Amino acid sequence: MRKQTLSSILLSCCATVMMAQQSPNGKLTVEPRQQTLVVRYQQQQVLEVETGVDVTMLSKSKAKHITADYQMLAGKKSRCTNEANEYRCGALVLRLYNDGIALRFEYQGLKDAAIPEEHTAYIIPEGMSRWMQQWAESYEGFFPFGTTAKVKPVPSFSGTFTSPDGYNNRWGYPALLEPVNGVFALITEANIERQQSASCLYNDGERFRVVPDKNEEKLNGEWHTPWRVVIIGSLADVVSSTLVTDVSEPCRLEDTCWIQPGVVSWVYWAYNHGSNDYNIIRKYVDMAATLHLPYVLIDAEWDEMKDGKTIEDAVAYARQQGVRPLIWYNSSVGWIDGAPTPKFRLNKAEDREREFAWCEKIGVAGVKIDFFSGDNQMNMDYCQELLECAARHHLLVNFHGATIPRGWQRTYPNLLSTEGVYGAEWYNNVPTFTRQAACHNATLPFTRNVIGPMDYTPCAFSDSQHPHITSHAHELALTVLFESGLQHLADRPESFLSQPQAVQDFLGQLPAAWDETRLVSGYPGKSAVVARRISNVWYVAGINGTDETCTLKCDISFIGTYKHATLFADSHDTASPWQITTTSKLPAEITCQPRGGFVCVVTCTQ
Repeated sequence: MRKQTLSSILLSCCATVMMAQQSPNGKLTVEPRQQTLVVRYQQQQVLEVETGVDVTMLSKSKAKHITADYQMLAGKKSRCTNEANEYRCGALVLRLYNDGIALRFEYQGLKDAAIPEEHTAYIIPEGMSRWMQQWAESYEGFFPFGTTAKVKPVPSFSGTFTSPDGYNNRWGYPALLEPVNGVFALITEANIERQQSASCLYNDGERFRVVPDKNEEKLNGEWHTPWRVVIIGSLADVVSSTLVTDVSEPCRLEDTCWIQPGVVSWVYWAYNHGSNDYNIIRKYVDMAATLHLPYVLIDAEWDEMKDGKTIEDAVAYARQQGVRPLIWYNSSVGWIDGAPTPKFRLNKAEDREREFAWCEKIGVAGVKIDFFSGDNQMNMDYCQELLECAARHHLLVNFHGATIPRGWQRTYPNLLSTEGVYGAEWYNNVPTFTRQAACHNATLPFTRNVIGPMDYTPCAFSDSQHPHITSHAHELALTVLFESGLQHLADRPESFLSQPQAVQDFLGQLPAAWDETRLVSGYPGKSAVVARRISNVWYVAGINGTDETCTLKCDISFIGTYKHATLFADSHDTASPWQITTTSKLPAEITCQPRGGFVCVVTCTQ
């Protein structure tokens, strides 16, 4: 009798496992419990997600197979593939992808209705390892390691958000968790469309609620929320994931041949000022021409050019040198009073159309648009209007002072970069970055840069207003470690042009779009070694995020055979900081000085 009872129990357990909602590869399963989804990775519980609706009927939902197979013009991977099992229960749509879950709520028959209230929440227990950014309108903050939500608020341009007990209670995406040793979950959202606002997380203790920003739209007919996304797996799975674009709308542009990612020379970092000096602009154009960079950014205040020169003169000079110019605009919905110009040229549809047509006519290749005012529905619609208008006039787009990527880079591939990151320009603002940059740099590949392009503006060998203490090789490695379709180089011309010729050649040949991305080794805040491939050439970049000498694992046996590799490393000599060697075999381990790094260019046999 006991044997029969035990057998019955085992059969029942097996049936429960077989009935569980699961990903196509079987690694992810979801167990519905009343209004909660219990998410497991390889049978280990990683997350509980509250939905606010009864999800028990999910167990009777028949799986619909979903596939993603598409090309990207920029990003971590040129061809993206994924598959999922989709389940439905009332308004809830749940997808279990091979590298994470995505859920949203779909509504029909709405009649002049307000935005439906959402009850999605993630349970993040005290004691769980996490790297989370306190919310700021610009998403310019650190992702400090912690094990508790009880942290004091950090002042930002957006103010502070404090619970009654004095702790921060508003958090931005993405949020990285390590629920189980070696298993990670990255929480974010994707596919913001018209009539939608972006969201963030508010916590009440261990319960982190998804709270959409302001949206006063009245809805008729059908409407759905953006996708609530959690990327799940090993750190390597998280870093290589394209789940944010997998769930986003396909490309809406018929002609994309004019969209070309590339490296940009950039004036602001050295001068903490815009581009109203024609002679300084010429220096950056000349540097781009010398280094064979395709782009130069003419930053703010170009409408106030000195010495009788105009923006048309600057654009013409760049084009004569074979350099494609990008120009800056104030969005005029965020920082306006006391902010740099030009202002109010893009807000009205007819003005925007006229301005972008003029840009196209004089030979401007793209626009950098700055100072948005948060994640509300007005900003989200405005950004999409800007992207669509820019595409009509063959203009690349870089959003600054703006929200983080949520999949628009697939829908509108002329969006090549977005700031939304605490980047190198902060050396101009406060002394904080000097001590924290190395650790922060070693956290970004696992957090912010996972979800989309990141205009950090890397690679400064000299100092700005506040010094940097990362090494030369660390700085060079950031140009590969950080993915951005427009990779703005921070330093001044004389600094770049004084580097060894091999370094200058490296910058001139640097890709800004990749065919494949792999995490080689690392841990958030400690170190990161990432390999990116373009055609038959691999770029392998590693940094030490600590103040101690450390050895970085660099097993690149997955590359196979290769002809040769050029290694850029630190010499440990401040007077002559570079050690540049050509080798037939990259070592499996590389020792890096405190806050040091390396980058290696590996050419494979065909």
